[in-house]
Amino acid sequence: MAAVAAFLVLAAFAIAFKTYARFLGERVYGDGDALVTPAHAQDDGVDFVPTPKPVLFGHHFTSVAGAAPIIGPCVAAYWGWAPALAWVVLGTIFLGAVHDFGALVVSVKEGGQSIAAVAARVVSGRARLLFLCFVVVLVWLVLAVFAMAIAGLFVAQPASVLPIWIEVVIAVAIGLAIRRGKASHLVPSLVALVLLYVFVWVGTKAPFDLGAMLGDPGLARNVWVVVLLVYAAVASLLPVWLLLQPRDYINSHQLFVGLGALYLGLLVAHPDFDAPAFRTPGDDAPPIVPILFVTIACGAISGFHGLVSSGTSSKQLDRLRDARLVGYGAMLGEGTLALASTLAAVAGIGLVGACALPGQGPVEDLGWHVYYDSWAHAGANKAAAFVLGGGAFLEALGLPTALARTVMAVLVISFAATTLDTATRIQRFLVAELGEAISVPALKRPELGTALAVFPAALLAFAETTDASGVSKQVGWVLWPIFGASNQLLAALTLLVLALWVAGKKRPVAPLLVPMALVTTVALVALVVKLRTFLASGNLLLAGLSALLLGLGLWMLVEGALALRRLRTA
Repeated sequence: MAAVAAFLVLAAFAIAFKTYARFLGERVYGDGDALVTPAHAQDDGVDFVPTPKPVLFGHHFTSVAGAAPIIGPCVAAYWGWAPALAWVVLGTIFLGAVHDFGALVVSVKEGGQSIAAVAARVVSGRARLLFLCFVVVLVWLVLAVFAMAIAGLFVAQPASVLPIWIEVVIAVAIGLAIRRGKASHLVPSLVALVLLYVFVWVGTKAPFDLGAMLGDPGLARNVWVVVLLVYAAVASLLPVWLLLQPRDYINSHQLFVGLGALYLGLLVAHPDFDAPAFRTPGDDAPPIVPILFVTIACGAISGFHGLVSSGTSSKQLDRLRDARLVGYGAMLGEGTLALASTLAAVAGIGLVGACALPGQGPVEDLGWHVYYDSWAHAGANKAAAFVLGGGAFLEALGLPTALARTVMAVLVISFAATTLDTATRIQRFLVAELGEAISVPALKRPELGTALAVFPAALLAFAETTDASGVSKQVGWVLWPIFGASNQLLAALTLLVLALWVAGKKRPVAPLLVPMALVTTVALVALVVKLRTFLASGNLLLAGLSALLLGLGLWMLVEGALALRRLRTA
């Protein structure tokens, strides 16, 4: 049953790329227009670099396919397999891919500018400043939480440490070889992929356990957070050809191989759904509408993807017609990853047996009803369903249990790390743009912009506060519950800007307005639900932030309505 569902969803993705992506490209965005892309017009060898389509696809795919499309569906499986699969499919095809494709094309046609800069022209100068402030704070939160999440995985899965860092070294070597004209992209990256899996095996046999070395897992996590943020800062300042492109190209191969093995293992194991189609939630669970949508988040649509499209990918696009594969196609790839995560949580989990869960400890016989016995456990276990359930699919292909789980952990960490340093580079661009908007030229300096990207993120990662239950936690984890809704709100605001831009070109705007209306409603209602929850629990910090985001969203909608009125009058 699970294999049949996978086949139907993948077929739907293929049909959508052949039909709906073509309609959007030809009728809505005009991706066949002849123009010199910013990568050529502003080529500086650092950020603006013309890049072959397969390489840029690898960068974009792995930058948007972070940990969120894995964690979100794993948590959302609490409500059963049908709602999660339906939103992954429909959201990916009609919302997420439309959003990502549009942000890429519009940014390229506007000279590589960010969506915030485009907002200044099609909405208002106030909208640009609001957009920038909102996005900068959101990216700080992303940097902090991704650094903490990866650090936690390094401590929990020490076998993953060696292959992750070896990949960075190999990527730099490949970047140098390609730049000097001594190699193509494909062959070295395939060799690197083989080496990566060799070190996965080595790491499994000889794990680098920093927690055991220091005698304190908490201290080890903090050390890894510092190392990861320093790495992200350095990586964001390096030319894209040196580390970002070759590393992401290797990761794209890793994702293809990993997804291929997962689906092959699914076919071999041929499990039935271990979860019900629909589940009546317990008293501790939030309402399925709208929380399902903001929980799956990046597995269907994500505002962060628009930042990648207009932040790094638009500056590397070789030809405008490449945008269809890079923008729309990469989101279909992310949907494929979200599908694999969902199936691991609702089918693969029944194949696991004895294991240890982050939120529940040792379990004798794992099943969906054990993993999802409460909403609190579903949230605490996060991506464990993907690592364990996906590992069970790999075991069906003959891999030993420990090696299979290491492969899955490396897969998760690789894409979280990719998002980490891409987000740092994007934050540098955003800080520079904010400096231009508020007339502070010093913020345009790359080193200062990078420092302002990582230091506030470090504060969120290390500063502690108490949550509503009185438990001391890092500020980043306390703020994280509002990320899903704020990320959806960012996607809605991006769709608003794209709709106004398309309307100005007198092209069909319904494919953007309908998703915008849906995502706006979901984000605002989710924020209202969360605001009420935070007020009821006495968490004034999160209640205040939720109210602030609500006000921002409504303000931007008013600005958009005024811009549309001006457009119609003109």
